[in-house]
Amino acid sequence: MIEIHPHAVVSPRVRLGAGVRIGAFAVVGDEVELGDGCVLDHHAVVEGPSRLGKNNRLYPFAVVGGDPQDLTYAGQRVSLEVGDDNTFREFCTVSRGTVKGGSVTRVGDHNLIMSYAHIGHDSQVGSHTIFVNGATLAGHVIVDDHATVGAFSPVQQFCRIGRHAYVGAYTVITQDVLPFAKIVAPRETRCYGLNTIGLERAGFTRERLDSLEQAFRFFLRSNLNTTQAIEKMRETLSASPDVQYLIEFIGSAKNGVIK
Repeated sequence: MIEIHPHAVVSPRVRLGAGVRIGAFAVVGDEVELGDGCVLDHHAVVEGPSRLGKNNRLYPFAVVGGDPQDLTYAGQRVSLEVGDDNTFREFCTVSRGTVKGGSVTRVGDHNLIMSYAHIGHDSQVGSHTIFVNGATLAGHVIVDDHATVGAFSPVQQFCRIGRHAYVGAYTVITQDVLPFAKIVAPRETRCYGLNTIGLERAGFTRERLDSLEQAFRFFLRSNLNTTQAIEKMRETLSASPDVQYLIEFIGSAKNGVIK
């Protein structure tokens, strides 16, 4: 059964799944698809073209699928794709894509987007991520699965944040963030080593953690340069898929990585 409050504004050009609930003064624009079980609290907004999967929850004043905040945008048809089981808290914003950036912003599954966080146009967000209050992605940012972006941390355009990375509060990100790492900027932005607690909570075994800790020692705490550290990882830790991913990530970083 679909429930729409009489004070909600819902375009006739929408597709609503079973069990959708739309609260008072919520707005659902043209070409929006809401999957089964989606809930829009009062004053929440979804603009289209946007497709949201199942069981997404928008709290009051969240704005999902708004126009990209880009000076070159001139009304072109661009979209947003959202997976299942995401939570969008109060006053967070998620913009659709731009033509020059591929036209689509994507958000995966089981993400928590806290109050006042912003996901900019053409960003590609994986699953099981957390954006703490005020975290901000400029356009074209990639955030891999299980990453956390701390409170009031801005991420520059075209940067990438690797899997299971943890970006501490108030950290300015202008280069790619290593997977599995914890990054914080009390004085300067640097990598403080492996995100051990977060990886343990994610179910990483001691063997996986040991391999990653050794890789991080080569990369951060030895006298080896980046090329030598990667070669050392390949020689001694090639059996670890996590280390292989780390090596591939470093090799593909267009802006360098934070050390």
